[in-house]
Amino acid sequence: MKTIEEINKANVKKIEAEKKLPEFFPGDIIKVGVRITEGKRDRIQYFEGVCIAKKNRDLNSSFTVRKISFGEGVERTFALYSTVVSSIKVIRSGKVKRAKLYYLRERTGKSARIVEKIKKKIGINLDVKPEQALEEKTESVNEEKKTEILKEEEKIKATKAELKKEEPKKKK
Repeated sequence: MKTIEEINKANVKKIEAEKKLPEFFPGDIIKVGVRITEGKRDRIQYFEGVCIAKKNRDLNSSFTVRKISFGEGVERTFALYSTVVSSIKVIRSGKVKRAKLYYLRERTGKSARIVEKIKKKIGINLDVKPEQALEEKTESVNEEKKTEILKEEEKIKATKAELKKEEPKKKK
């Protein structure tokens, strides 16, 4: 017999296969697309703010987003695997040392800012083995150099032909 935890984990896997949820953490500025039903119509309204808390509890996972709207702080807690949440987009990653950023509630203005975390891109595809990546790079570089050399040779030939045409005209 299956326990509730096993059922929850199976449901989470099924939902994650359907939805593409990005990896985000507290301190990140995220844009949450919230599905709103008005009568017979469905529309998506975006709620953009700082993620101040995230709870990872399988199917009961949730996160809290805080934004300042017309000078008032507005917080909204969303269930991560809810049908109400249509999309989540990470706008900016924040560099913080805490898991819960409730101290932002008392702060306003510059003191409420979070430093941006800079992710370095080194240009290596981690899915490919290093030997294959090296071979692919050398092949692509060699092909690029060959095409550049051919183009340069064609340009040189074209300029030589133009010069030959101009020389007889000058002698007359």
